[in-house]
Amino acid sequence: MGMSMIKEERHVISILMENEAGALSRVAGLFSARGYNIESLTVAPTEDKSLSRMTLVTCGSNDIVEQILKQLNKLIDVVKVYDLSEDNPIEREMMFIKVSANNMAACGAIKRLVDIFRARIIDVKSRTFTIEVTGDRNKLNAFIAAVEDHNILEVVRSGCMGISRGNSALKI
Repeated sequence: MGMSMIKEERHVISILMENEAGALSRVAGLFSARGYNIESLTVAPTEDKSLSRMTLVTCGSNDIVEQILKQLNKLIDVVKVYDLSEDNPIEREMMFIKVSANNMAACGAIKRLVDIFRARIIDVKSRTFTIEVTGDRNKLNAFIAAVEDHNILEVVRSGCMGISRGNSALKI
């Protein structure tokens, strides 16, 4: 008998939780204690100041992610948990990338790439451009690949934010 391959998939998990000290560390602790990796993590208060919304991206088999969801639901601070990946969610990430240009031709090439990717130059200092790019992770990765011939000085990414499409909403 051959071994069956367990398919690892990327999951975007949305967590509505009480805005309490230590809540984030309890979620991170749950992952580290079980050896699960967090690819990205964003968290901020919601319209209800007593609640925060966390968007967490992880990879794993459906069985592992199901276990993660069950464990998250057991945490005292967690109000609701939802795997957005089931609904083809809207995902966005923001990136700041600082690129330096060796000459005027390189400056022009960088500006053209900014236009092509619908990005924005938010700072320019002596042939160093700080660029803001917003989109899904594929767009951000493609932008990095497009400017890699230039001197990339720094990359800062926000991590994934996600929301379900249509009428469904993660609310109490």
